[in-house]
Amino acid sequence: MSLMTLLPFIVLIGAMFLMTRSAKKKQQQAADMRNQMQPGSGVRTIGGMYGTVKEVSEDTVLLDAGPGVELLFAKNAIGAVLSDDEYNRIVHGIEHDLKSDEDLVPDDASSLTGPDDSAASDAPGDKVELGKKDEPAADAAPAEAKTDEPLKKSEGDSEAK
Repeated sequence: MSLMTLLPFIVLIGAMFLMTRSAKKKQQQAADMRNQMQPGSGVRTIGGMYGTVKEVSEDTVLLDAGPGVELLFAKNAIGAVLSDDEYNRIVHGIEHDLKSDEDLVPDDASSLTGPDDSAASDAPGDKVELGKKDEPAADAAPAEAKTDEPLKKSEGDSEAK
């Protein structure tokens, strides 16, 4: 066999080797992360549950998920060990890196309007009517009479009568 016929097989074997190597590297990093867990660390499970590590044994982790809620998970079920800042931001909503309260975007549009002038806007002269005025249409009766008649089509006319 020539080198040209073996070249696709060599490339395929090389690609498989690189893929398995990267997968093993990711597995090793995940195992190291799980072994670094200590009581008090904030974690996220692979199912998306957040909790604080209470106890770590060889194969299991006891998590405190809330007041009076303790859950036992397999170590393999821990998806990530979170830093204290990240855990507090996600679970408790505490932000440490805010510059000031003035930079925050408000939840409503109250800052887009002027000061609260609700008493002045309640005056009867300031009301704006958005609906149509009730004026009787002049053609109302003939229009109703036309709708009761069956529609007729003629070959030359494009309008229905």
